Amino acid sequence: MPTKTEKNPPTLETAMQRVSEIVSSMESGDMPLEKLIESYEEGTALVKMCQEKLDAAEKRIQIIARNARGEVSLEEFDAEAN
Repeated sequence: MPTKTEKNPPTLETAMQRVSEIVSSMESGDMPLEKLIESYEEGTALVKMCQEKLDAAEKRIQIIARNARGEVSLEEFDAEAN
C-alpha cells in the first residue's frame, strides 16, 4: 500500500495482485486478529484505488470514442459488448 513518502502509487495490476495476496493470507486462518485488521485496511484502500483507476479509464474511453464521421462524441463504454 502506498505511504505518504512514496512518489507513485502502485499500478492497477500490482494493486490487484496485492489484494489477491491479502485475501489468500486472510483465508488461511493463521493470522492474529491485529494483522487481520491491518490487512483488511490495506486491502480496502487498494480496492478503492483500483476502482478509481478503472473509473478514470472508463471515462477516458468514453472521451476518445469517435463516431463514423470522426467527430468526437461521448459514448458509454459497454464492457459486456466486448
